[in-house]
Amino acid sequence: MNVREFSKHFSKGQVISGFVLIALMTLFGFYLHGISPDLPAALVFGLGIGYTLTRSRYGFAGGIKRIYVTGNGDLSVALLVAFVITTAIYGAYHWIDHLKGAVPAFLATEGQDIITGTQNVHFFNIATMIGAFVFGIGMIIAGGCASGTLSDLGEGEMRSALALPFFILSTIPGHYLRAVIDRSAVGKVGVQHYLPQTFGYFGAFVVTLLICFLLYLWVKAYERKRKLEHTYVEPGFDDFEDKLVEPADEPVFGLGLYHRLFCRRWSFKTGSLVLAAISGAFFIFNKKAWGVTSAFTRIAVWFFSLFGVRFQDPSFDGIYSKLEKGILADKGVILNIGIIMGATICFLLASRFKFNRKFDGKNAGLFILGGLLMGFGSRMAKGCNIGALYSAVTNYSTAGWLFTLFISLGAVFALKVFKGGRCSLVPPRHRDPADFK
Repeated sequence: MNVREFSKHFSKGQVISGFVLIALMTLFGFYLHGISPDLPAALVFGLGIGYTLTRSRYGFAGGIKRIYVTGNGDLSVALLVAFVITTAIYGAYHWIDHLKGAVPAFLATEGQDIITGTQNVHFFNIATMIGAFVFGIGMIIAGGCASGTLSDLGEGEMRSALALPFFILSTIPGHYLRAVIDRSAVGKVGVQHYLPQTFGYFGAFVVTLLICFLLYLWVKAYERKRKLEHTYVEPGFDDFEDKLVEPADEPVFGLGLYHRLFCRRWSFKTGSLVLAAISGAFFIFNKKAWGVTSAFTRIAVWFFSLFGVRFQDPSFDGIYSKLEKGILADKGVILNIGIIMGATICFLLASRFKFNRKFDGKNAGLFILGGLLMGFGSRMAKGCNIGALYSAVTNYSTAGWLFTLFISLGAVFALKVFKGGRCSLVPPRHRDPADFK
């Protein structure tokens, strides 16, 4: 597509709407500052994450789904790059905190400083295992993980509008059952391990690099296998690329320059670099790694409280205390709103926003089911692809790698069971590239 052809699809109305939305988010940020000075930063981080996920067509669920469906491991490799960069950033702060006398969060006693980020070193038990597996199934059925559901909603994908409410509400039973299991004898069987405890800080970084390198070798070997089987799909089929203009056709100024700045898709690796930078900045500013689904549980509890429902289990006490200042005083909630709006801004500025309702009643029910499974599984596992995987692995949690294993098993299980025809929720492995959407 050259510049002239691109101009035929260019909507000034969408671009204006994009800049209006930026202005509205600015005003919203000033409003949030009146509630708490930290909230505008959460909104900015969310906007950056949502914009990056959409601009680079980046997704954590896609790291499993894309390579299974097409044999192409570009996104999987990019995720490993993000792991390595983020681990280096977080690891430096872990080491500095350690030198100051701080200890891992799960070992800290009252009054002790904790090592920033070790809040994501979770206890891995049977609940985590089941939750990760169930979440893996749900994210394939629903078409995206937690962050992906938010960014897809911002892009106008109505399947996410179906999945998200049920995702949020089903965190309640997942949160409750996790608490029940944790209090039981079987729930106390598991592992909570922080890699520097065994390998030291430099050694833990080397171990993480080694695991990522071994996964990289596996991805490349799998790509070669699929090519030999003639089931490999060449990259370049993503529907975002129908707006691309070849570099040689882009003039320095005018519409070509605008396209370069706001429309041309970022590569997966560019997405990794930007996402790692945002994650690092969030980590430094908030003294913790970012997550998504803990805020979903607080939204669900807040929603039920509007109808006078109060959950009596002690595991909900901390949630109610965090809601005392109101739902918009929650940084996680504001971050998630930012992710949705960041994705919308990206597509509006690229002049390609539209509502996608291309699914039938059967698939609508499956998207709802996917949302239910993700909500339940995420709180059983104490996190999703972000909190229990990305933010756990990069904070040297052994549980993060175990979560990765079981979420991958759940995702592959769903991909094998739910693959089908053109209107199916999961494309078959041997589909023509032109049909893959």
